[in-house]
Amino acid sequence: MKMEKEDLKQRTLSVIDDKAQEIIEIGQDIFAHPELGYKEFRTSEIVAGALEKLGLPVRKGLAITGVAARLDGRSEGPNVCVMGELDAVVCPGHPYADKVSGAAHACGHNGQVAGMLGAAMGLVLSGAAEHLSGSVTFLGVPAEEYVELEYRQKLREEGKIQFFGGKQELLAKGFFDDVDMAMMVHMGSMGDKCKVSMGGTSNGFIGKLIRYKGVEAHAGAAPDLGVNALNAALLGLMAIHVQRETFKDEDHIRVHPIITKGGDLVNVIPADVRMETYVRGKTMEAIKSASVKVNRALRAGALATGAEVTIEELPGYLPRINCDELTEVCRANAVSLVGEGMVQEGKHGSGSSDIGDLMHVMPAIHPTCAGAQGAAHSERFSIENPVDAYILPAKLMALTVVDLLWDNAARARSVLKNFKPVFSKEQYFANWNEVLASPGER
Repeated sequence: MKMEKEDLKQRTLSVIDDKAQEIIEIGQDIFAHPELGYKEFRTSEIVAGALEKLGLPVRKGLAITGVAARLDGRSEGPNVCVMGELDAVVCPGHPYADKVSGAAHACGHNGQVAGMLGAAMGLVLSGAAEHLSGSVTFLGVPAEEYVELEYRQKLREEGKIQFFGGKQELLAKGFFDDVDMAMMVHMGSMGDKCKVSMGGTSNGFIGKLIRYKGVEAHAGAAPDLGVNALNAALLGLMAIHVQRETFKDEDHIRVHPIITKGGDLVNVIPADVRMETYVRGKTMEAIKSASVKVNRALRAGALATGAEVTIEELPGYLPRINCDELTEVCRANAVSLVGEGMVQEGKHGSGSSDIGDLMHVMPAIHPTCAGAQGAAHSERFSIENPVDAYILPAKLMALTVVDLLWDNAARARSVLKNFKPVFSKEQYFANWNEVLASPGER
């Protein structure tokens, strides 16, 4: 008897329901054991173990901690990548924060990983591959949160990575050369009137490492002999603040620096002060314009005090731009799962993600599912509804894969035919090289 697409979808959903407790336990386990980017060794092993249990050949050590497996269909066709991010954010006050690193899953990446593995379970154990054309790559991707910049810069200087973001790094290493499109589902705190948010855009950004160098002197006996690098940094921060009225509302500029080192001893004039910041915006043109103003402001602090400043530009993330046709396929499945009234259109978000970089070179989507409560990146973020947080994303992605690869992958081929990338892969790297070619002055 010939398998119909809706029958295959129902079989896949039934498998995910049967595996629901296992999927939830994976999500909760990762939630309780957070790891920071390029250090997600325990989480990577969990992903590898789950994929190996499904009988899939697993690749480990991708961009240090990434892990992937591929499920091939009955015939050749497009390769769809289903992703989950391995890393946590730094949030030391979170109840489940790591006591040493301060890492906490206060952004819901544990839900992404559980959802990705749940989709893998559904597609493998339902026998979906026998009825689909093409392939599905399941990817646990490292280092989406742009944190520990000095640590990642050290990895970069040692030649271990080129980019701070895991998707960027895998793009640079050629992992995505045989991937045609990608998807992942974020977790969010969405209230009781929405289960899935589709589409929308987000900011991109450039990162900066700033170092003010002054002259040490005794802070009590001879401060006049010193050059206070902390004062230079504070003036630089104030100079950034007075630029804010020059940022256009429609550009969604955000600049949020922190001081990571303010000096060495209280009785010594600070001579080594370090800062980190992002310059975010809706478009790269707006980001570049704001970045010039920020650098000018930072240099003003050094000029006023006689200190020196070094501004090191870092590759950040590109703005997020979802593929419309891929979004349409996913939205139809969201409606089938939760109802029309519980699916909303995404708006513009001022946060950033390295999936924006993928979106500039291939069709990709980044919907958000409910399941959390509390503000993201805060100690109040927690799992409110495990079914929405872990099971709904698994179902949403699995059903979308079936739609894309059914009927000789007709819909996936349509997506690829109609997609117009912003950059080729070569142009993508040239773009970042251009951004970084004019570093902040010393």
